[in-house]
Amino acid sequence: MERGLYRVLSAVWMCVFLASATQAADRPNLIMIVADDHAPWALGAAGHPHARTPHLDRLCRDGARLTNCFVVTPVCSASRASLICGRYPTEVGITDYLSPSRTPDLGLDPALPVWPRMLKQAGYRTALIGKWHLGRQDRFHPTKFGYELFTGFRHGGMTSQNPLVEIGALEQRVEGWTPDILTDHALAFIERKDTRPFCLSLHFWAPHANQHKINKDRTWLPLSNADFGPFRNLDPRVPNPDYPDLDVARVKRMTREYLGSVASVDRNVGRVLNALDELRIADNTIVIYTSDHGYNLGHHGIWHKGNGRWILKGDRGFRPNLWDNSLRTPTAIRWPGKIPPGGVIERSVTFLDWFPTILDMTGVALPKNAQLRGRSFLPLLRGKSVDWNDDVFAQYRMWDWNQTAADLRCYRTTRWKLVRDFHNAGQDEFYDLQSDPGETRNLIESQSAQIVAARDKLNGQLESSMHAIGDDAD
Repeated sequence: MERGLYRVLSAVWMCVFLASATQAADRPNLIMIVADDHAPWALGAAGHPHARTPHLDRLCRDGARLTNCFVVTPVCSASRASLICGRYPTEVGITDYLSPSRTPDLGLDPALPVWPRMLKQAGYRTALIGKWHLGRQDRFHPTKFGYELFTGFRHGGMTSQNPLVEIGALEQRVEGWTPDILTDHALAFIERKDTRPFCLSLHFWAPHANQHKINKDRTWLPLSNADFGPFRNLDPRVPNPDYPDLDVARVKRMTREYLGSVASVDRNVGRVLNALDELRIADNTIVIYTSDHGYNLGHHGIWHKGNGRWILKGDRGFRPNLWDNSLRTPTAIRWPGKIPPGGVIERSVTFLDWFPTILDMTGVALPKNAQLRGRSFLPLLRGKSVDWNDDVFAQYRMWDWNQTAADLRCYRTTRWKLVRDFHNAGQDEFYDLQSDPGETRNLIESQSAQIVAARDKLNGQLESSMHAIGDDAD
C-alpha cells in the first residue's frame, strides 16, 4: 500500500517537474542591457548629428523605440533599485547613489520581491554581468536577488581600461577595455550549453566617466582608437552655447570623449546581436536596451545627471535637478514576431514598469502581495490601443555629502511639469513642456490664470502621489 502510494506520488511529482521544465523551455530568452549615464539625445535614432550608434539604431529599427521612458530618480543606485523591484526609492530606503565611504552598510533589502528571482524560480538560468551598485556587503550580493552568476563590480566606480572585476567571488585585475571585457563574459554565458532559457542582465559601466578622476577634471579617456578615433578632431554641437559663462571649450572636449564612450557601448551591443544571429536564437530572445538615467552635457549650463554640476567658467558646484534630460532614457526593445519592427512609442513609461512588463513578456506570474507600483506596457509594444495614463511622478532626495542638499519631487504630464524642492525654499520650478520642451523658462512665479490653475492641479497630484507611497518630504 505504502509502496503503491509512493509510486503514485513520484509519478505526480515527475509530471509536475516535466510540465514545469517544458513550460520554461517554451519561454523566450531575455537580455536586458543597461548602460550607465547614456543620455536620451546621444543616439543616432534620436537624431543626434554626431552619435555613432549603428547597432542601437538597428535595435530600434528591428523593434520599438520608447521616446518617453523615464526613471523615477535620476542617479545610479536609486534608479537601479526601482528597476529591479518596481518600488519608489523612498520606499526601499535608497534615494541617492551608494558610496563605499559614506554609506558602507547600506544596500537593497534582499527580502524584497525582484524580477530576476522570479525568473530563476520559473526555470531561467540567470546572470548579472557588470555593475551592481546596490550594496557592497555580502548580504547584498547579486546572488541574493536571483542571479545564479555574477561577474562584475558591486560598487559604482570603475575605469574604462584594465578594471578590477569580481569573477567567481574573487576580485582580479583584467587587462583590456571594460565594455569589451564585460561583453566577453556575457557572450560566454549566452553560449553556454543549457536547455533552460536564460535571463542576462548586462550592465555596462560606460559611458560613465572614469572614477579615478573624481577629484579632477572628469574624463572618459582612455578609449580604443576604434571608439574615440572618429571624435578626436570633432567640433561637436553645443546644446546651449549662449548660456551665461558657459565653458564652451570644456563642453566640447567632454562631448567628444562622451560620444566615444557611447560608441564603445554600441560596438559591444553589436557583438551581442551578432552572437544571437550566429547561434540562431535571435528570434526567441527579447533584447532590451536602456540606461540607468539620462545625462546632461552643457544643457542648462550643467553636466551630469540629477546631481548635476555646473560647467561654467566660474562655478563648478552642484545643481540638483529633475530635468527631462536627467530623467529620460534611450530605450529600445526587440522581440521578433511579437513586437512590430520600427515602432516609435511616445506614451510615457517609467522604470517602475519594467518588473510587470518583463514578467508579462516571459509568462511568469506576478508575485502575490507584492506592492508593485508599475504596470505592464507590453500592450503598447504590441501596438494595441489601451487606456494609458502618461503622468510621471519622480523623486530625488539628495544626501548632504557636498554641502549641497535637495529634496526634489516632480509631477509631469504631457503638457506641464512641476518640480518642488522640500529642502530649499524658493527653488520650485514649473514648465510648459508644449511651448518649452527644453525646460528653459521657469513659470513658477507666473500669475497667468491658466498657469496658476495648472500649477495648483499638478501640486495636488504631486501631493497625492507622495501620500499614496508614504513619502514624508513635506
